[in-house]
Amino acid sequence: MKTYGNPLDEIRIENLKVFAHHGVYEEENLRGQYFYVNTVLYTNTRPAGKADDLTQSTNYGEVCHFIHDYMQNNTFKLIETVAEGLAEEILLRFPLVQSLDMEVCKPDAPVGLPFESVSVKIHRGWHRVYIALGSNMGDKEKYITGAIEKLSGDKEVRMGKVSGLLVTKPYGGVEQDDFLNGVLQMDTLWSPGELLARLHEIEKEADRRREIHWGPRTLDLDILLYDDLVYEDEELIIPHVDMANRYFVLKPLSEIAPNLRHPLLGRTVTELLSGVDIS
Repeated sequence: MKTYGNPLDEIRIENLKVFAHHGVYEEENLRGQYFYVNTVLYTNTRPAGKADDLTQSTNYGEVCHFIHDYMQNNTFKLIETVAEGLAEEILLRFPLVQSLDMEVCKPDAPVGLPFESVSVKIHRGWHRVYIALGSNMGDKEKYITGAIEKLSGDKEVRMGKVSGLLVTKPYGGVEQDDFLNGVLQMDTLWSPGELLARLHEIEKEADRRREIHWGPRTLDLDILLYDDLVYEDEELIIPHVDMANRYFVLKPLSEIAPNLRHPLLGRTVTELLSGVDIS
């Protein structure tokens, strides 16, 4: 993922040995077995190293004990689930960790053939996201502030800057009321698809109906940027396909991230805004 600020350093925990009860078979859950956990925490160790101050770093001893307790206090069928749960909880509990590699090894897995170990290794982390906010029906400001509050209440979200709200004319040629638009910045643990699904849930809760393309709506939430990711599937395109041409996106975005660069065009938000026709 994209690094914001200083390049990230590493705190490594290798072959942490934990006796726990995870496995598809009932016997594994009953008798238990040893697992080994390897973790790389990506963080900035410079402040702690310069000050010789543990409070400015992530205490790897606490992380080790957390991994041990989490694995002993839970029982899962799959080590994939163990790895996902550990990664998420560490990222939520240790705020200086930006991202991590998590590997859960199972040397005594019931394979029935000679082998040294099987493992699952994943990379997870916080992602910087910019989301466009819009409404042109009913209590527009209430719909937008409600969406911000709902996102702020999700544990997988760390809310960042939020722009002011801008009144703009409708875009796309459909006759309708003026829009209220803004942009928010947040960090999230969600994948792009998971984030899109959550935004659609919030829109649905606001009685958003997708009946007319570019038509009136109670709430519109669009992913503009997700780190510096370039991504496309049947439901989602990142960066947002038309953000570089939309004054109602670039103006509020310039308020909170004027020097942010478009990952495909290579131009800053301020540069893109200067080339947009506001008439």
